[in-house]
Amino acid sequence: MSDVMQSVSFGNLSVDNRFALAPMTRTSADADGTPNQLMADHYEAYAKGGFGLLISEGVYTDEFASQGYSNQPGIINQHQVEGWRRITERVHAAGSKMFIQLMHAGAQFQANRFTDQPISPSAVQPKGAPLGFYGDQSEWKTPRAMTGDDIGTVIQGFVQAALNAKSAGFDGIELHGANGYLLNEFLSTHFNQRSDEYGGTLENRLRLVTDVVRAVRTAVGPDYPVGIRLSQITVTDPDYQLPEGEAGFRQIVTAVRDAGADFVHTTDNHVERDHFLEGNLSLADVAAEIDGVSLILNGGIDENSYQDLANRYPGALLAVGKKALANPDFVQRLKDGKAVAELDFAMLQPKATIKNELAWREQNAA
Repeated sequence: MSDVMQSVSFGNLSVDNRFALAPMTRTSADADGTPNQLMADHYEAYAKGGFGLLISEGVYTDEFASQGYSNQPGIINQHQVEGWRRITERVHAAGSKMFIQLMHAGAQFQANRFTDQPISPSAVQPKGAPLGFYGDQSEWKTPRAMTGDDIGTVIQGFVQAALNAKSAGFDGIELHGANGYLLNEFLSTHFNQRSDEYGGTLENRLRLVTDVVRAVRTAVGPDYPVGIRLSQITVTDPDYQLPEGEAGFRQIVTAVRDAGADFVHTTDNHVERDHFLEGNLSLADVAAEIDGVSLILNGGIDENSYQDLANRYPGALLAVGKKALANPDFVQRLKDGKAVAELDFAMLQPKATIKNELAWREQNAA
């Protein structure tokens, strides 16, 4: 049996246990994207609650079109860097490591203080409707198909954001290549209808993703953790599947590893869901087959499933989302044998902000 509570080596880091806080959008930064005291309290609570690793919410990477939500934090200037440094210092003082998740919203763009025009591989809207608890936009805007100059700007934004994150004291970087945001859009045959070297075959659709991984790896150096979150499904399309199936996902994981990624973070409705067009493995199963890349798993991890998943995927970190939001001390509760609460989605109404969460907690305090 794998003891999830023991310290584990993750790349060149030592993490106190195998539990990670999954990245969750909280739209609670200052209006200019600067992390604030409320966010510092929020992340510190998870560190004190026992999580060995925290992964930040998605953080925008440039002053052009990367921001996706109002009050989303960025890391594009010194003021924002200082705000994040105050958070990483408190997380470290509480005994946890912290990765930043760098995100470009792409077509899934609900608010941006720099522009009204989203960009994407092609002029294709996301399926479904924007999420009401992240903003008031009722319909997706049609994005502008990206030019070669846009692609260069996106890569440079990720690079500078990565350097800023290192300066802010983060222990590593997770690139957001999942859930329908920009990097994931290039992999998707729904969003990516290009006919140039960035579209068509999976090798071409992978090009921007591997270019970003390679550029960030070069910028931060060989010993700084860099990885990527990957999924098939998106925020508003739970049914999307890669046309290349299981073999295609194997190609993606291998390509990002070869470009310089230390780890892959798979996310799905459940870790063990087998939902490829071809093949009967899960995302996690495929990623676990690839040598030379560490693994973070997300999807359906709770007090009932964590031990079985820890045994099935030795050495993988277990990223907890909903149960962590309901129980910031989730890990400590497991250690102490205490009950674990279910998530009440009223906590996220009318918007999924930290302030509304705290108001719900005060109202429902025993």
